Amino acid sequence: MKHAEPKSPVSFVANVARLPQKGLPVVIEADERQRAALAAEHGLLSVESYRAELLVAPWKRNGVKVSGGVVADITQACIVTLDPVAAHIDEPVEALFLPEQSKLGREGFEGGGEIILDADGPDSPETFSGDTIDVGALAEQFFGLAIDPYPRKPGVSLGAAGDDEPEESEFQKKLRSLLGKS
Repeated sequence: MKHAEPKSPVSFVANVARLPQKGLPVVIEADERQRAALAAEHGLLSVESYRAELLVAPWKRNGVKVSGGVVADITQACIVTLDPVAAHIDEPVEALFLPEQSKLGREGFEGGGEIILDADGPDSPETFSGDTIDVGALAEQFFGLAIDPYPRKPGVSLGAAGDDEPEESEFQKKLRSLLGKS
């Protein structure tokens, strides 16, 4: 038995064994409990809204392509003042999946075949086992990456915590002279 990963608060397991040719639309609208869990998991003060709209479609012979987006309104603590800072997230979601036993995946990664990757395109395919993919957890990953790691209230700079600019240290003076900036 494989170690079960902690389940995403917005987990949505899509059965990819028999996907319709035009794809399976998935909409995840987080309820209050799920939003509270997302806020706790990502170190946010709150998540006011969270909506993922995804299309789970067949890709190549037995692969799966997930595309769509995550839209959310969140509140973070300012890194300087700790005051609440509202932020809007609108993040595209795009990922490719291949079954673990897929020849395409193995050959591409072990040098036999070629998988052409576009730098601006989706990342290299991930693998999945069985016939399900947790597209909710995938959307949450993109949501997490879109969160500003250093939220600041408008007009607040890092130096605003103290009244006066701190005296430049010896190290900073040396560094400044090395960089040739005065």
